[in-house]
Amino acid sequence: MTELEYWTSQIQKGRISRREFMGRAAALGVTTALATTILSQAGVAAEPKKGGSFKGGLAHGATTDTGDPAAYPDTATQVPFGGGMSSYLTEVDAKGDIVGDAADSFEPADKAATWVFKLRKGVTFHNGKDLTADDIIASYRHHMGKDSKSAVKSVLAPIKDIKADGKSTVVFTLDGGNADFPYLTSDYHIPILPANPDGSADWQSNNRTGAYTFVSWEPGVRAKLKRNPNYYVSGAPYFDDVEFISITDVAARVNALTTGEVHWAMRPDLKTLDKLKGNPNIAISEVTGYGHYTFPMDVTVAPFNNVDVRTALKWAINREEINKKVFLGHGVPGNDNPIAPSVKFAYDPKPKFTYDPEKAKALLKKAGMSNLKVDLSVADAAFNGAIDAAVLYQQSAKAAGIDINVVREPNDGYFDNVWLKKPWCADYWSGRPTVDWMMTVVYAKGAAWNETHWDNPKFNDLLAQARSELDEKKRATMYQEMQQLVHDDCGQIVIIFNNYVEAASKKLGHNQVAANWECDGLKIAKRWWFA
Repeated sequence: MTELEYWTSQIQKGRISRREFMGRAAALGVTTALATTILSQAGVAAEPKKGGSFKGGLAHGATTDTGDPAAYPDTATQVPFGGGMSSYLTEVDAKGDIVGDAADSFEPADKAATWVFKLRKGVTFHNGKDLTADDIIASYRHHMGKDSKSAVKSVLAPIKDIKADGKSTVVFTLDGGNADFPYLTSDYHIPILPANPDGSADWQSNNRTGAYTFVSWEPGVRAKLKRNPNYYVSGAPYFDDVEFISITDVAARVNALTTGEVHWAMRPDLKTLDKLKGNPNIAISEVTGYGHYTFPMDVTVAPFNNVDVRTALKWAINREEINKKVFLGHGVPGNDNPIAPSVKFAYDPKPKFTYDPEKAKALLKKAGMSNLKVDLSVADAAFNGAIDAAVLYQQSAKAAGIDINVVREPNDGYFDNVWLKKPWCADYWSGRPTVDWMMTVVYAKGAAWNETHWDNPKFNDLLAQARSELDEKKRATMYQEMQQLVHDDCGQIVIIFNNYVEAASKKLGHNQVAANWECDGLKIAKRWWFA
């Protein structure tokens, strides 16, 4: 790597400002015109400007939302408090690579069973306290206790020990090798929290190390933050303050954007997207990442406890029709494997689940049924178009002798009152950048977010083995078998891998939009600016 390539990678990772890059390039004899071209080719936009009050319209939010990051349920907490107010040891950049955030470096030892993270100098909490290794230890142990209900408890279960090696080095000892471990430390549930005197983590004070400081929060309504003047990334963030408003109704959300009430809105209505594109003041962003829309079944509850019934329901859904009519082609039909095609070690299981009511009928007969009647709970809070998708599913399933009763649930409190509580419902997943991470969070035995309550011993054994297998060919074989098991046996219906579609005022500027999560990797607050 040449010195110029090095500095180009640093600005792409947000570690230096555009001005600093131009200075470095000039010192290397690169003209301003060539340096500008290099930045453009690298996906780096014009020089960000500081100032202004940003307002964003989010598709989620409920009065029952919690400020405890262990239970951040959706973008209403993930975007302002995770991406805006907090820092993490690492983060996934716009190209899908794992880079340091509060960590300056991370290195493996003992065949990746040990990971050493060295903290960045100059990172302070919003109250002025210096970040130390003890804070990292408290932040992680917050999710690891015996009585923890954290959504990432299963992800962090392989950690045998965390210890400080001085004030600025943290050593993680795992129960086996894990080449993907740095990716896990970017999980939005694990922001860096200050340690209390007793070693516990203080999440209640909203004292973090991120780009913005806490101002106020009305759960289910709005969150307000202001710029952190002591943020450790040079030049960032750019807005003076940000406000994220929960607007769960898609029509109201788009209207708020077009009238100027907000500058940006997630998940616009795809049915009216062409009209929105015609607005000279609006820009549409669309990226393909790991996200997918699903209809998960609780496999411990009849009739979903019968694998033939589950498989019949997979053959009875017309995904192509749903993608065309509901999502207008802004996605790729699923095959009941939650691993996106762009993820390393992704595999497309066989057979391909396409619409085949005759196969569904035959499986019902095998299960001792001539017909089937089941409830499917849905709300557009799960994903835009969830109700329409369920109605189309209802119609296609009739040919297989399956009567789906579409239960329209309230948007407010959907993820508290329906998801993980009703036997069959609609859900969305942002996906994860590694097979192990996605499978551990959603499909492993005992995982807090195992929405299908699936417990397959062979799968669980393979998950543990693959995590510590450093031979990539062997690892690929294990991951292939795991994805096939989910496809064949689990109660998950993956409708489509959805594109992330968002709309924004053309007054806003940004670099390449990340696709690991919605909302520019949940980091829109610290990555965008007024042009």
